[in-house]
Amino acid sequence: MKKWLVGAATLGIGLTLAGCGSQSVATIDGNNISKDAFYNSLKASPEAKQVLRDMILDKGLETQYGAKVSTGEVNAKYNEYKAQSGPSFSAFLKQNDLSAAQFKDRVRENLLMQAAVRANTRFTPKMLRKQFRAYQPKVVVDQILVSKAATAKEVIAKLAAGQSFATLAKRYSTDVATKNKSGRIAPFDNTNSSLDPAFKSAAFKLKSGEYTKTPVKTQYGYEVIQMIRHPKKGRLSDHENELKNQIVTARMGDSNQLQAITGKVLQHRKITIHDKGLQSALGSLEPQSSTDS
Repeated sequence: MKKWLVGAATLGIGLTLAGCGSQSVATIDGNNISKDAFYNSLKASPEAKQVLRDMILDKGLETQYGAKVSTGEVNAKYNEYKAQSGPSFSAFLKQNDLSAAQFKDRVRENLLMQAAVRANTRFTPKMLRKQFRAYQPKVVVDQILVSKAATAKEVIAKLAAGQSFATLAKRYSTDVATKNKSGRIAPFDNTNSSLDPAFKSAAFKLKSGEYTKTPVKTQYGYEVIQMIRHPKKGRLSDHENELKNQIVTARMGDSNQLQAITGKVLQHRKITIHDKGLQSALGSLEPQSSTDS
């Protein structure tokens, strides 16, 4: 199943560029490596069929759901990822051999798949009620991370004595990304998967203006958390669209659900794989289609 956003982009580009012909793609000591040789070697790799399947699926998604995903949505989601990554965003792109434009393409692919999942999900009242029980609105918190429980207790005592959270974060926190920003981290809700579960659980119990009275042990150390803004949960009807989005997000992480939905996306598409060596690329997703012999 495709790894959304950062799939095998480099290999995909290679398959696109390597057409038939004897032109050279590289030379060593006067000896050429032809496009034919490169392509044949590339398609024999285990990743080749997966990349072709991803490319076919992307075309199918674009055909069926392209009108539902605007450039504005893509740019907004791209900027959201960029803000979440902060100063490390450029390093992330470099590590994955992606340009900003290529990453935007991955963002669009992801949004198209979300549109497909949403279109193929029947949101029942029971499903929405279950999601609402887990739902937490997006909250804003400050945090101070330390390595020892005793240090966290010291911070809590100083907060009780009236010292400001921002001053204590700057003095005590070992999180260099937030210590000079009052310990502020990006807003999050119940769907956040990057924060430690213990951290989220402790945070959601706080009302606006409250802080944790005991150290919160996480995989990173001990945390002191201050709630800046905790909106009221309200009624299910107030958040129906958010609940649907959360259900879609959960299904995006379910390989069985995605397998079924991608099968539906390709079901009525006319697909012809011309290269015999790649004709099994779709595997179990193979629709009723023709292939060249």
